[in-house]
Amino acid sequence: MFPESKVTEIYCMADDFCKEFTFQQEKYMIKDKKTNHCNKPNRMSDAEIMVILILFHSGGFRCFKHYYKEYVCKHLKHLFPRQVSYNRFYRIGEGSTASTDHLHQESPAGNLYRHQFSRLHPLTCLS
Repeated sequence: MFPESKVTEIYCMADDFCKEFTFQQEKYMIKDKKTNHCNKPNRMSDAEIMVILILFHSGGFRCFKHYYKEYVCKHLKHLFPRQVSYNRFYRIGEGSTASTDHLHQESPAGNLYRHQFSRLHPLTCLS
């Protein structure tokens, strides 16, 4: 599929994007001073989630569940040492920076992207 150096390069670009995106997002967010939120970080970073999704869409795989369980968890384990289960990945992927449906709520392209994670639902791929 992709050589390890290319995956590392994609990860670096995704990580830079996530850092800048988070910085810009926090600049415009309203702080809630009444409640204390305990935002525990995920085991996998947003950049790792983005790289896995980019590799899936670039690799010609048809079923994300099969791709994640058989390819990522077995062959890319050394690149993603803090892997989570498929069901956990599905849940954290919906709320990560990789899920940019909040940026495109009114656009047709946003509607297309919004359904990317619905395609990842466990029932869409029988295995």
